[in-house]
Amino acid sequence: MESSDLKIFRAVAREGSITRAAQVLNYVQSNVTSRIQQLEAQLNVPLFRRSNRGMTLTSAGENLLEYAESILTLLDEAEKSTQYSDQPAGPLRLGSIETTAVTHLTTLLTGYYAEYPNVQLSLMTGGTHALVQKVLNYELDGAFVYGPVDDPNIEHVAAFEEELVLISEPGESDMSKLLAKPMLFFDVGCTHRARAESFLSDAGVDAYQIMEFGTLEVILGGVASGLGVSMLPHSSIVKAREAGSIASHRLPETYRKLEVWFVHRRDSVYSSALSGLLHWMKKDVILNWD
Repeated sequence: MESSDLKIFRAVAREGSITRAAQVLNYVQSNVTSRIQQLEAQLNVPLFRRSNRGMTLTSAGENLLEYAESILTLLDEAEKSTQYSDQPAGPLRLGSIETTAVTHLTTLLTGYYAEYPNVQLSLMTGGTHALVQKVLNYELDGAFVYGPVDDPNIEHVAAFEEELVLISEPGESDMSKLLAKPMLFFDVGCTHRARAESFLSDAGVDAYQIMEFGTLEVILGGVASGLGVSMLPHSSIVKAREAGSIASHRLPETYRKLEVWFVHRRDSVYSSALSGLLHWMKKDVILNWD
């Protein structure tokens, strides 16, 4: 059994599909199928249940996945330990909630890369829950998420403080009329959505409609066109408000504060790239919190 076999097995287990695993790994689908079959033959036990819905792990597969995660993590950390140097270098896989990526990370990462040009940066966006899971699964070295995150395996560093505001099309300021409109958000688990539902409940609004959209730009466009209202960090809507396409409204103090944290696994080996980012954040960009 080779580490490449475990990588393929882990990818199929995570994706639940040979096709999707092949796409993630950038392998030919037939190669992935063949390697899984060879691994099952070598172990003399089925690792997956096959159905029209995809592939799910058998009990033997679940046991192997635990070991595969540990082995591949150790191999990755062994490689990172050899890359440590006084001058940060090597890969750094980051994640971020979209609003923070749009409003804060361009400046942060531009400065960081200018200081450490040998780091190979990559950034993906997503929701807080999904990004934390990717950090826990060692798929990301760290992520900027809403928090703090209460997990014993997670280390977190305060990053940015935001004010959450209600936004609407220009010209309407009656809160009761605004709250009667559909609420536009990202997806299930969105921090803004949970905060909005609590706010609506306290405001006595029992019946409301939520529409889900994929990007910040689409949400802003929907609000500007009068499709509905939304709740977003103030920094992410400044340009649209200044352009006159939307209006913003302050929320009661209880609902205003949003905290963005940088999270990474507590047990991870700190590569020089990750250590360099933490040092850069502390000396240059992190806000002073009250």
